[in-house]
Amino acid sequence: GCDPLALDEAADARTPVPALRTTARRLGRQMMRAARATWPSAALDALAAARPRGAHQPVVLGLAARAAGLVPLDAAYAAAYENLSGPATAAVRLLSLDPFDATAVLARLAAPLDQVAEQAAAAARRIPAEGLGALPAASAPLLDITAEQHAAWPVRLFAS
Repeated sequence: GCDPLALDEAADARTPVPALRTTARRLGRQMMRAARATWPSAALDALAAARPRGAHQPVVLGLAARAAGLVPLDAAYAAAYENLSGPATAAVRLLSLDPFDATAVLARLAAPLDQVAEQAAAAARRIPAEGLGALPAASAPLLDITAEQHAAWPVRLFAS
């Protein structure tokens, strides 16, 4: 029930590196196309109109989940799993790892994934009373540095 434009601005504030903001918006734009085709929604249409160059992917994911009839915990699980499975898939491709070994690692991360999803859903529930400051603002300076370096490469391995 939070204003998606305010959430998008909060995502910008929590993403200080231009390369990561650009990627988050590109992925959000791609997700928006799929979500609007699958779960038509006035909220998705309004966000797409307000952010024609793309809203941050997590904001789009939240609206898409809502349009699909899911609850915030479901959206949190989807986001958390994507953040685990994407790097696992990349590791399989780049390092020629056995996909079953990567899947086993993901399975062992089920309990921490549960914790992250529940913490995210709890933060979302606190927004009406506490405002957007209730959202986490963790940082990963090394990720920020390497994202900018990766964006400058003439040939890039992955978009995100």
